[in-house]
Amino acid sequence: MFVLSPGASASAPVITPVIFGTLGTNGWYITNVTVNWTFDGPVEDTTGCDAKTISADTPGITYTCSATRDGFTTVVTKTFKVDKTAPAISTVLERGADANGWYNRPLTVAWTGADATSGVDGCSSVRYSGPDNALAAVPGSCRDKAGNETRTAFSFKYDATAPTLFAVTAQQGNRSTQLTWRKSSDTSVIEVFRVPGRNGQGESGIYRGTATGFRDSGLAVGRRYQYRVIGVDDANNRAEERVNVLATGALLAPLPAARLKAPPTLTWAPVKGASYYNLQLIRGRKVLSVWPTGPHFRLRRTWTYLGRRYRLRPGTYRWYVWPGFGQISDARYGRLLGSSTFVVSG
Repeated sequence: MFVLSPGASASAPVITPVIFGTLGTNGWYITNVTVNWTFDGPVEDTTGCDAKTISADTPGITYTCSATRDGFTTVVTKTFKVDKTAPAISTVLERGADANGWYNRPLTVAWTGADATSGVDGCSSVRYSGPDNALAAVPGSCRDKAGNETRTAFSFKYDATAPTLFAVTAQQGNRSTQLTWRKSSDTSVIEVFRVPGRNGQGESGIYRGTATGFRDSGLAVGRRYQYRVIGVDDANNRAEERVNVLATGALLAPLPAARLKAPPTLTWAPVKGASYYNLQLIRGRKVLSVWPTGPHFRLRRTWTYLGRRYRLRPGTYRWYVWPGFGQISDARYGRLLGSSTFVVSG
């Protein structure tokens, strides 16, 4: 502000402020400010025109310089706003880690700030959706109205990719199923669920661990079961495979009522101490009786039984197996292992 006393003429002194400092934005200085005053010629008297330095933040400080020459006085007033301090900054997350310190889905990171002098002009925000990185980081900043800026970064672990689960198989046993699987190296745990579940439940968790297989026993013969095998990584990403099983008893293959076009290999659970087995095949009447030494027998398209020639013709066949002990001539048999059927289609 420039003021001339009443009746001042062109001979009044001209006062010019000389300012040393860095100007930011919105009229704010962001460094120390030194103010000097100059005149267009000799002056007779001055007030408040000595050099001054502002080193503290201030929302506004006013200096006035007045000078007199030939009875005429000029007054100059100047206000300075100084903010040398960048805003304080805080990170604001939309949620905490999803699992074990890991984030497994897109994350918005925002920042908020506080500034005691000029006030906060704005802060940044970032939405991160990949790539997977155990050392992920996103930059952020807040800026005050003077133009000071605080920069920072938020570091975190990010994994949105499920592990790999493959080669999931189920091999049936006597009232049991042997599940096996393969898994990628980032799989931290395997979970297995079964429908129907145990004790009348609709679904039960039957295994949790790090192995590559699990045997589920005590199944009801003839009941269908579904198994969900789930691979879980440290970030709780999940990969799932399902297998369906028709539970069998001691007679393992073919499955009950299986429809076949080729002669099957009849397979059953081995019996401890058995030296042979008696297999009988019925199609209306007994058409075969054999005594294999192992728990399986490969049926052929044609065979001879009691002097009669038979062919594997279309229709339903039922088969039975008994374990034998000692010599075949001893005819010492254990309890019937079970019976099952298969169907030969035309």
